[in-house]
Amino acid sequence: MERKKLLKVNDLETTFFTDDGKVPAVDHIDFHIHEGEILGIVGESGCGKSVTSLSIMGLVPSPPGEITSGQILLDDIDLTQLTEKQMRKVRGKDVAMIFQEPMTSLNPLYTIGNQLIEAILIHNKGMKKKQAANQAIEMLKLVGLPRAEELMKDYPHQLSGGMRQRVMIAMALLCNPKLLIADEPTTALDVTIQAQILKLMKELNKQFKTAVLLITHDLGVVAETCERVIVMYAGQIVEEATVADIFKNPQHPYTKGLIQSVPDMRYKKENLYSIPGNVPKPGSIQQGCRFAPRCEFASDRCVTENPPLYESSKAHKARCFLLEEKGGVGIVERTVESR
Repeated sequence: MERKKLLKVNDLETTFFTDDGKVPAVDHIDFHIHEGEILGIVGESGCGKSVTSLSIMGLVPSPPGEITSGQILLDDIDLTQLTEKQMRKVRGKDVAMIFQEPMTSLNPLYTIGNQLIEAILIHNKGMKKKQAANQAIEMLKLVGLPRAEELMKDYPHQLSGGMRQRVMIAMALLCNPKLLIADEPTTALDVTIQAQILKLMKELNKQFKTAVLLITHDLGVVAETCERVIVMYAGQIVEEATVADIFKNPQHPYTKGLIQSVPDMRYKKENLYSIPGNVPKPGSIQQGCRFAPRCEFASDRCVTENPPLYESSKAHKARCFLLEEKGGVGIVERTVESR
């Protein structure tokens, strides 16, 4: 039986209003996450991954940012229609987030214990402080931190990067959220600690049945952790499929380039492959495929028309005219030219 769709993002557009005009950082994207699923969003820096997560959390800095279109449905409740007061009741309780850098996410002026206890008491008004402290200690133990009682008295600067990230995971899971957003949770951690954090997230996902939205630029992390993956480029979703399909049969030239860029220890090469050029500045490409300036397969049509998403199979979609030539079925959607 198919799992229920916990999160449904429909036609989401998040725009930043700057001195240079409107800049769509997230450009009319659609995706969903099932209950208990781990979904990955992958792409280079500047493609819109983090803005997507901030939009779901209602944390887009305003001004200059604003959600200008679409719905974000969590258990069929549209988060874009909630007031800030209502949204504060959702954050932490129903949806929680692990940010990229735990040192800047934890308050350096308060102990680990104070910050964990506060997170519990905000969503459990009748709970005693002693009960909250015990719950926090148990969660620290659950995420694999030794001497949990002593850690409650420590300040963030007294912990290593891996320990701080485990504290952030513990804080995010304290109220048993339905959805956990992890925005590059292993950035700046060494390979050993990264592997431990990813293993921990998978174990907690199984234990609590918490859905996870994992944002990363590392395809190795995606292969190790996720069930499905979304590839983003310049604010758009350019490919969506199961992890197995993405690696075995990538359809979009950008996805193929990302996979080719991953070092393969089985073969000796003098030079690693790299995608030519850079991610375009948001809003700089007004028509055509946004990957066309970097694509070896680009045609005249790619420069003038923005391709829709094509279905190569029920679970595999890609935004490329090459799929039309292969018999892919185009999905009806608004293009840049028609908006």
